[in-house]
Amino acid sequence: MVETIQTVVQTINAYLSDYILVFLLIAVGLWYTIKTGFVQVRYLGAGLKKIFGELSFKGGDHGGGMSSFQAVATAIAAQVGTGNIVGSAGAILTGGPGAIFWMWVIAFFGMATIYAEATLAQKTRVVDKDGNIQGGPVYYITTAFKGGLGKFLAGFFAIAIILALGFFGCMVQSNSIGSTISTAFGAPSWIVGAVLVIICAFIFIGGVSRLASVTEKLVPIMALIFLLGGLGVLVVRIAYIPETFGLIFRYAFQPQAIIGGGFGAAIKIAVSQGAKRGLFSNEAGMGSTPHAHALAQVKNPHEQGIVAMASVFIDTFIVLTLNALVIISTLYAGNGPLANGYTGDVVNTLNNTNLAQTAFGSVFGESMGNMFVAVCLFFFAFSTILGWNLFAKVNVIYLFGRKAQIPFMLIALVFIFLGTIASNSLVWDLSDMFNQLMVIPNALALFALTGVVVSSYKKDTGRK
Repeated sequence: MVETIQTVVQTINAYLSDYILVFLLIAVGLWYTIKTGFVQVRYLGAGLKKIFGELSFKGGDHGGGMSSFQAVATAIAAQVGTGNIVGSAGAILTGGPGAIFWMWVIAFFGMATIYAEATLAQKTRVVDKDGNIQGGPVYYITTAFKGGLGKFLAGFFAIAIILALGFFGCMVQSNSIGSTISTAFGAPSWIVGAVLVIICAFIFIGGVSRLASVTEKLVPIMALIFLLGGLGVLVVRIAYIPETFGLIFRYAFQPQAIIGGGFGAAIKIAVSQGAKRGLFSNEAGMGSTPHAHALAQVKNPHEQGIVAMASVFIDTFIVLTLNALVIISTLYAGNGPLANGYTGDVVNTLNNTNLAQTAFGSVFGESMGNMFVAVCLFFFAFSTILGWNLFAKVNVIYLFGRKAQIPFMLIALVFIFLGTIASNSLVWDLSDMFNQLMVIPNALALFALTGVVVSSYKKDTGRK
């Protein structure tokens, strides 16, 4: 029964990632890139300056919302998760080093997409009777499409995100935490799961203000630790950096040379892996992070749009790229164990979960490499669980009202615990499927509300 379900899910995923997803992500991103005159180029510097200029470890309470930095920290917390370490490793193993190039392409256009998402989240957000701000795709989907169609698309999106992020997605994140902690420190998975559930429950109960307080401190620290470790590896492997970039660009257009098969099939795998894992990493176009950007207390939507854009840049072009460079420079370049592709004995020894640990371990030593990646992945995946739970909860409230928050939290905690003790590829496949299904109603609304985004952009920037 499980095998039959998994076959069906994998078939759906193949069509979504190979055709629909690639088309929609690039189409929406290209559309908004043109409509805004390359906003991701014009205002990236301003977005980064705003993020680092407002960096704070004590942002304070914002009355049912968040400061701009807290909102972007929450968004980055959700973006920088297993997709950056495990997801990018899987993309490289399956699609070759060239898959990273296609992740860059998706992210570049995705920066324009997420600008539009954040703008719409700001413009369509609502304030409930208790003063809490609610916003996200369900609100701009119903703005874009009136009547029954809007309700159906919003409901479809809400159900998909609750399953994708609130349940299966958090299970994927906790599974990565459990497996890497167990490998590095020998701790029983059930103990890791119990501790994780207790910490998550404490933060969930505290609501938006407690979540914002945690993410504004956690995100800068976890990013700094990972960047220092990754740069340390690259310094040791500096002689192989030119070859590493060469492999990325070469295998982006000649993937069959590293993953085998014919050119057509290989290029499809490389591009689809880049799109699918790129989406799982930076979430641009998926409709998840607008829930955080809707909460930001800013002067105008453009302000949050440019920091949202910068968050995709940080996620993909800095954190994910650093991890990819570490993996490729140590395992592919210089006659590394994967120099001839993912074949032979390495199939039985290397996989998505341990690839990064093996790469860092080749420089730090096996034990230290395992521990370093385990600690980083704990922070990354833990922060993603926090962000995703918030995003799913907004949609639970939209569908069922505030009374459903407690039951949702309890079910989510069960999934988090189960993720640490049970490894099931079906859960990964289901998470992928619902992640990708979310894109469809979100992308349709983004196209329909082009006029709103462009008008807001011109008004806030003074451009004609």
